[in-house]
Amino acid sequence: MKFSLIVAVVVLALAQGSFAQEAFNLDNLSQYFEDLRNRMPQDLGEIIRNPDLVNQARTFLEERKAQLEPLATQVQEQLRAASTNVEEQLKPLATQLQPMFENLQRQVEAMVQKMREQAAAIGN
Repeated sequence: MKFSLIVAVVVLALAQGSFAQEAFNLDNLSQYFEDLRNRMPQDLGEIIRNPDLVNQARTFLEERKAQLEPLATQVQEQLRAASTNVEEQLKPLATQLQPMFENLQRQVEAMVQKMREQAAAIGN
């Protein structure tokens, strides 16, 4: 689509070429660019509304979608397999770490209890 727009701009510039050759003085040159600037939105709008261009863009997008869908499915399957693999590796680790976390939790609770008792003893 970018290529079509570039071609359209070049065609517009070439169509205006005869006028550009006559625009040697600064006033004519600035008027030329002002006219070109004013006409560009209209001309580009006409190009963009061209049914052939719209159909080409639609065809291009449909072809790319058809090309990318199998790739997306493949990536999804690989991610699913990787996720399963990571989960299978982490389950035994989690099982091994669970008793350690429970022991740590008991130790922290015992320290907190001891600090409460010491704080109560100091407070009395």
